[in-house]
Amino acid sequence: MDKYTLNRDESILLIIDIQERLAPAMKYEERVIKNTDILIRVAEEMDMPILVTEQYPKGLGATVSEISDNLKGAQVFEKVLFSVCTDDFIRALERRERKKIIVVGMETHVCVLQSVRELLKLDYNVFVVSDAISSRFEENHSNGLDLMRDMGAVITNTETVLFDLLKEAGTSEFRVLSKLIR
Repeated sequence: MDKYTLNRDESILLIIDIQERLAPAMKYEERVIKNTDILIRVAEEMDMPILVTEQYPKGLGATVSEISDNLKGAQVFEKVLFSVCTDDFIRALERRERKKIIVVGMETHVCVLQSVRELLKLDYNVFVVSDAISSRFEENHSNGLDLMRDMGAVITNTETVLFDLLKEAGTSEFRVLSKLIR
């Protein structure tokens, strides 16, 4: 059951390609940005590392300002591969010595799927946040989720991630973070 349990000391938030010229084409753009922002706030409150990728930023632009404006200590990686798993990215991931990767981003069936597949091959435990990823078309989004589940990723959602990391009510963290979903 440990595969399905998140712990702040073992987890990293990975934000894949939520970019200026890509996001507007996504079916659930606003929901993805809102839920990604919630998870950024959770990660920062819990001192969890945040890694961000940008697919060919010359063409697709930088990370959307609604997200980048709230990132304080995140490391950003430019890439042209669809997968995030460049040599630099893998080295950065290994330095953090955490095996649970919480994944948000775009597009479900392309960069997210190929990244998840590679991370699973590298023996990471991957949590795909279904309401914080998107594709242009619902069929591609659904198919991408199905494929990642079949590969062994845990398909979850923003609230489940939040409460799994919190573990209990009544704490000062709970009071701060539970307000994010009201």
